[in-house]
Amino acid sequence: MTRNCLQSIRRAAWLGVAALVCSLPVVLCASPDTTRAANTEFLVSRNPVGQRGGRLALSLRAEPKTLNPIIATDAPSREVIGVMQADLVHINRGSQLTEPALAKSCKVSKDGLEYSIELRRGLQFSDGHPLDADDVLFTFRVYLDEAVHSPQRDLLIVGGKPIEVRKVDAYHLVFRFTKPYGVGDRLFDGLAILPRHVLEKQYAEGKLAQSWSLSVSPSQWAGLGPFRLKEYVAGQRIVLERNPYYWKTDAKGVRLPYLDEIVFLFVASADAQVLRFQSGETDVITRLGAENFSVLSRQARGYAMTDAGAGLEYNFLFFNLNEPSAKTSMDAARRQAWFRDVKFRQAVSAAVDRQAIVRLVYQGRGAALWGPVTPGNKRWANTETKHQARSLDRARDLLRQAGFSWQSGSGVGKILLDQNGNPVEFSILTSSSNADRTKMATLIADDLKQLGIKAQVVPLEFRSLLDRITQTKEYDACVLGLASLDADPNSDISVWLSSGGTHLWNPSQAHPATAWEAEIDKLMEQQLVAKSFEERKKSYDRVQQILDENQPFIFLATPDILVGVKNNVGNFQPAVLEPYALWNVETLFLHNSSQAAGK
Repeated sequence: MTRNCLQSIRRAAWLGVAALVCSLPVVLCASPDTTRAANTEFLVSRNPVGQRGGRLALSLRAEPKTLNPIIATDAPSREVIGVMQADLVHINRGSQLTEPALAKSCKVSKDGLEYSIELRRGLQFSDGHPLDADDVLFTFRVYLDEAVHSPQRDLLIVGGKPIEVRKVDAYHLVFRFTKPYGVGDRLFDGLAILPRHVLEKQYAEGKLAQSWSLSVSPSQWAGLGPFRLKEYVAGQRIVLERNPYYWKTDAKGVRLPYLDEIVFLFVASADAQVLRFQSGETDVITRLGAENFSVLSRQARGYAMTDAGAGLEYNFLFFNLNEPSAKTSMDAARRQAWFRDVKFRQAVSAAVDRQAIVRLVYQGRGAALWGPVTPGNKRWANTETKHQARSLDRARDLLRQAGFSWQSGSGVGKILLDQNGNPVEFSILTSSSNADRTKMATLIADDLKQLGIKAQVVPLEFRSLLDRITQTKEYDACVLGLASLDADPNSDISVWLSSGGTHLWNPSQAHPATAWEAEIDKLMEQQLVAKSFEERKKSYDRVQQILDENQPFIFLATPDILVGVKNNVGNFQPAVLEPYALWNVETLFLHNSSQAAGK
């Protein structure tokens, strides 16, 4: 008997279902929500109609850290969670416009201070429990709780005050802001609605951050996305199965998703990811490097490769700008003093050959960056910011102004010394699982060598790298990347606010450490409440200018979105917003799925 059938029988008493019939040995089951389906307000997909059945496999270059959407920040976790959860209003990754999701409608008051949400009726979590306004109230109480440390919290603070959420009835809620909110209904995208009946006890006990680890039992997990948890095998894979209670249908009234299962295989490297795809073990490959994309393009048989253009990912070098603590060694404190000098950072930026990075790391399938807004996000770019070409002469002049000198008074082939005669040497951390960023760090080290700076590249396992940056603060510099989840600048607000959870330089400040950080805080809050796009754009243009002047991040380059897919996968429409390949996962299907299911 299938799992769905067994669970349906267990739930029969409270669902009021008189009889549930499973036809064996055929893997079919009477709809577990038969009594509800007739009253469910489904959302009808506009994608072409597909076929039911089959398993879709793809690989991740690292295991997810969690299945908890409240605390997830790493890309593998977001990838898996994204197909298991749902939000009130959703940004269509193809059109980049908002569309209804769990909310049937979203109405804004004339003064722009209130958003009235009406939920769809008859919706259920993946365990069959009904969704209502109390789940939404619980969700936002969790996200707004400072003790939970959710990275989404910053988005919910407007004018220095958290938004207020009020329940009108079982299907209506009102969200009230102290000031008009320039983001509009895009706010609700990415805020997964949580099951109060599953998580309320853990929240009351202060254990919510420990909930929904990878080892959670499928029976203790519930979501509103097209798939739900089936199996996790440490170090190997995570398997998701169709959510039988999902709230979307196709144009013919068939309940989505089409696929029976999605399997995420964990692989150790990008090369291993390519081998799995070439061998037929996986059906989709994404987050490809340019070199592997070229290899697969030359050998394409039974699959198609697509360059979707520049995405929203920005890669950057950043230094440890923290003030030394009592545990900081004298050597580390000396290096941190260099890093806090803006002219030192400007000199490093002037020395970096960004065009070489695009050419050698991305084989031309990317673009050089001098700020956080990529060519894939034309609407928000500050076109007034000058993109200065690489200049070692300018870099040497800046270092002289900062009090640095060279061993024999010449900047050519000599060792750079600080004001006390110490040679300038430091390490650059990178993720050992990301070959592109390791190459970037190596190229940067070569560039800095021409200034007399010795930079040592140190690849670390990603979790160890994050621990160094966010916890112990034991690092000199790091090459990292962030991918904006939306073209709107507020998707990265926790990066730019000095108090933000993902503010990587001098992080999690109670008060801004510098005047320019305080100005960024003010500008980000101003654009948050501005009533027009022009006002918001003016504020964010200034933020980009401040970043360019102070170089807390030395922006490097952005890659094109490169993906591959087997020819038998239907409705595949790669986008430049995350998740690039699975944003419409509920409508993906396999041609001849009856055969594919047994592969």
